[in-house]
Amino acid sequence: MGTNSDLMGTAEDFADQFLRVTKQYLPHVARLCLISTFLEDGIRMWFQWSEQRDYIEATWNCGYVLASIFVLINLLGQLGGCILVLSRNFVQYACFGLFGIIAMQTIAYSILWDLKFLMRNLALGGGLLLLLAESRSEGKSMFAGVPTMGESSPKQYMQLGGRVLLVLMFMTLLHFDTSFVSILQNIVGTALIILVAIGFKTKLAALTLVVWLFAINVYFNAFWTIPAYKPMHDFLKYDFFQTMSVIGGLLLVVALGPGGVSMDEKKKEW
Repeated sequence: MGTNSDLMGTAEDFADQFLRVTKQYLPHVARLCLISTFLEDGIRMWFQWSEQRDYIEATWNCGYVLASIFVLINLLGQLGGCILVLSRNFVQYACFGLFGIIAMQTIAYSILWDLKFLMRNLALGGGLLLLLAESRSEGKSMFAGVPTMGESSPKQYMQLGGRVLLVLMFMTLLHFDTSFVSILQNIVGTALIILVAIGFKTKLAALTLVVWLFAINVYFNAFWTIPAYKPMHDFLKYDFFQTMSVIGGLLLVVALGPGGVSMDEKKKEW
């Protein structure tokens, strides 16, 4: 028991040390990772304009003009949102715009009926919620007129919602087979997921998940090893950047902490 406590203490010290060294850069890296999937998708809309337009036109039978407007909204909405987030201007409006893009794509590409993609899109929404919470701590609250239980009550619940939604990403990575590696990965992954969701040892758990998820992402979604003309290249590229966005969300958890609605925060009161 003593050894376990020592090991946990050492790991937490390492996480604190990492945070001290990277404090200035971590939020910037987190934001860049978080918006990477929107950036990639916005650029793809530009280079695959006709393919995307034809797909929407064929799927929804909505005509050339409406399909073109859909692609244009996706292109401008995503690239514009990314620019605003990275330049730290109107971040809250940018987040709401990107939420809208996620909702629109979920319906337009029939993601609603594909559980894996739906959970990943919800995890992406969780990352945006954390970004929204971060922007609230920097500027004047958008909810100034709303009565709250505490000073930053909406922010706390945004952080809770963001953490819980990020967890959905990991549920899509669980492998249900009987190999030792899969079982071990599932047990460790599930334990870390639960810690992040309830906000216990949050920074250490989130940092461990970042390392684990990054390793899985580079190994399984290596789109750069597949020729660009093959459909699998685009599929893996999409997966890679979506995962990077969830990593960005987790880095925000590391940088900002779990917020008021968490066991870490309650522990301070005990």
